[in-house]
Amino acid sequence: MEMPRPNPDILARKPQLLARLSGVLPSDALISDPAETRAYECDALTAYKCPPLAAVLPSSTQQVSDVLRICHEMGVPVVPRGSGTSLAGGALPTEDSVILGVARLNQVLETDYENRFIRVQSGRTNLSVTGAVEADGFFYAPDPSSQLACAIAGNVAMNSGGAHCLKYGVTTNNLMGVTMVLMDGTVIELGGAHLDAAGYDLLGLVCGSEGQLGVVIEATLRILHKPEGARPVLMGFDSNEVAGQCVSDIIKAGVLPVAIEFMDRPCIRACEAFARAGYPDCEALLIVEVEGSDAEIDEQLETIMEIAHSHNPVELRQSTSAEESARIWLGRKSAFGAMGQINDYMCLDGTIPVTELPYVLRRIGEMSGEFGLDVANVFHAGDGNMHPLILFDANKPGDLERCEALGAEILKLCVEVGGCLTGEHGVGIEKRDLMTDQYAPEDLEIQMAVKDVFDPKWLLNPAKVFPLAASEAHRIAAE
Repeated sequence: MEMPRPNPDILARKPQLLARLSGVLPSDALISDPAETRAYECDALTAYKCPPLAAVLPSSTQQVSDVLRICHEMGVPVVPRGSGTSLAGGALPTEDSVILGVARLNQVLETDYENRFIRVQSGRTNLSVTGAVEADGFFYAPDPSSQLACAIAGNVAMNSGGAHCLKYGVTTNNLMGVTMVLMDGTVIELGGAHLDAAGYDLLGLVCGSEGQLGVVIEATLRILHKPEGARPVLMGFDSNEVAGQCVSDIIKAGVLPVAIEFMDRPCIRACEAFARAGYPDCEALLIVEVEGSDAEIDEQLETIMEIAHSHNPVELRQSTSAEESARIWLGRKSAFGAMGQINDYMCLDGTIPVTELPYVLRRIGEMSGEFGLDVANVFHAGDGNMHPLILFDANKPGDLERCEALGAEILKLCVEVGGCLTGEHGVGIEKRDLMTDQYAPEDLEIQMAVKDVFDPKWLLNPAKVFPLAASEAHRIAAE
């Protein structure tokens, strides 16, 4: 994956940069020793690594503003970083950039149960947002698999979803406002604790912008009352295609489960070995969960079970206790970690129409054979957000390149059937050179024109989202 060459002038001015940064930051908030900056050389897409020039860990709005102002004045690129869980290389630094981590900005600033919102600093982890309100009967709906570690900053940057996004939506559906610092240090507020903001939908522009427009330091999030109850059902099938058709039929029936999750045999076996969730030994597994009162749950599951029976499942089992439900979800939530114990892998993030699931799953199987690399499938089937895991050997010459090539073909397939390149992981560096497969040159120019407005010098999160040649042309033109 090509990255821009470092600017030798910036490298030469490192002492001056560090001197200015040390004037606005505590001594423990500035990291410049090459041995220590290696901790920031990659995110969860570990195939690509590059230590930054320095890393900063501000603990206040003023410190974030000062750091950005200094870097803006000196022409130094800045890479915002939440918890580093990005699977698309969204926080990969360049050699001449400064990592700006928001991990120390992790406080709850305001909670309003009457108006159902919570305002938090963006370094707070996803799961701890629910942790702050669950004792009072509320929760924060978006639930990425990395929710124990991932930060709200990254969730906003990538418009993260999760297993329960089928019913509750992704981050953009639960984000009410942000406080953001622009590259020149200006602090702005968008949206807030109300239904909708007047004027242009700048909040919608920021959510999913991958750190290209500013650094989000606070977020106002919608919180919801916990449902009365929830119950998952396990469905095992003898083929991926049949499971995919079952998902399509459930959606067509007008039933809205809170989640429909899909796993194929390689993933089922890995998760069962890891979590002992009681998964059946079959080709494909669905976890379908509904919620509400007991009567509502029974009514919804009756329809869902009837549809499942029509597809001749090898196993069909409702959870009978809270403990069993937790075990079922532990297996699914552990999928990426469980697969990582047995193989190197690259996790993709294409999204397709639900009706295309059977065809796309079949084609992924065929492509796997063509490239000679195994693919495990685990994804949010209810909204067609696929997460194929391409297994490869990082120590085997040529395997990474084959993995990249197979991944590109799978993502192109998603676009061809009417889907898109990403549902929640973002574009980052992983998909930037595929953007021309989804967007016409004119479309990309309009998107880049928006960045011109927010970040005229093109210093924020360099080499991401847009094809490298195009983004470099805009950066050079701005110099």
